[in-house]
This record gives sequence, C-alpha cells and structure tokens, in this order.
Amino acid sequence: MIQIREKGLQDYTTIWEEMVSFTNSRNADTPDEIWLLEHYSVFTQGLTGRSENLLEETDISVIQSDRGGQITYHAPGQLIVYCLIDIKRLGIGIKKMVSLIEQSIIDLLEEYSISTHKVSGAPGVYVDGSKIAALGLKVRHGRTYHGLSLNIDMDLSPYKLINPCGFRDLNVTQMSNLTDNTLELSEIKKQLTRHLSNYVSRT
Repeated sequence: MIQIREKGLQDYTTIWEEMVSFTNSRNADTPDEIWLLEHYSVFTQGLTGRSENLLEETDISVIQSDRGGQITYHAPGQLIVYCLIDIKRLGIGIKKMVSLIEQSIIDLLEEYSISTHKVSGAPGVYVDGSKIAALGLKVRHGRTYHGLSLNIDMDLSPYKLINPCGFRDLNVTQMSNLTDNTLELSEIKKQLTRHLSNYVSRT
C-alpha cells in the first residue's frame, strides 16, 4: 500500500532533507510514499546543472540539488509530486520509472482534453513543444526520491530567467492556459495520484 502524504506549501531545502532522511532510514518492508506539495519560489539545479543556464541573477534563490536534470523553477500554483518508491522491490529500472511518471501526467492531462507528447532525450511532458511538466529523480539503494512538477496556474515569468531544463528558448506552459475547465488543485492531486499509484503499485 502506497502512503499518500499532503505536505502543503514547503521550503525546498526542508522537504529535500526530509526525503533524504526517509530514504536513508527505510528498509525492505517500508511502504512507498507519494508526497503532494507546493514550493515557495525557487530555482533548483540538478546534478549536471550548468551555471550558464541561469540567465540573470535575481532575488530568487538558486539551490544545488542532488536530483537528475538541469535547472528548473518551482512556485505556488505548481503541483509537486515526490515519489519515494522502492524500484528495486518493484523490479523496474530508473528509465521505466521515468516513463511511468510521464505516463501518469499524460493520463491526467487527457482528462482535461489536453493533448500531450514526449520529447526524445528530454524527460518531461510537452504540449505543442512547450513544457508543462518536468521531472528529476535521485536513486539511492534502489529507492527513488524527488519526482515531478506540473504547472497548473502559476506565474511563469521567472522561466524567462533560465534555460528551462537546460534547453535554450524552450517555452513553458500550464494547465490554466490550455483548458476552460475549472482547475481544482485538490481534484488534480487525486487524479494524478490515482494514475501514478496504479503504475507503481505492487498489487
């Protein structure tokens, strides 16, 4: 059984430390967890992140993270889903885990009649070439942490200050720009969690 935990609005470093602590302390029988939250405004650099992908210095903090990928942006109005999953126990590799996360986002957006696609060599989910969801994972002892970010209804202007995910001139979009449906964060959480749990459940 996967434990779903609502974390609310969180400081990035605080929740990162919690993920590391959980991952280090879990054992072979520890249930997997999915954490749902939002972050205060912050840029995060992945392990291979290059400083030149930050185009302009601002008062927004830049944090060097231990996840995969390049630079991205988090802020309220963006759903963060952290995936604390024992993929060794599941019998899958990291590439499969990435694919399952992407597919869960695609399934969710389909419910809002938003047509999506993937881009080879660039993890995440895209709409007409614009990125709507990013993902980056860290694997330690066969267990993942970090996860995905889905843009719902946020201020996208800080993305102009970076090369999102390391790609120059990559446009970024969000659900509120692509659907006339009423967007309820609580409902989106339930829908995305359902899809993701189905894909990574052992039952």
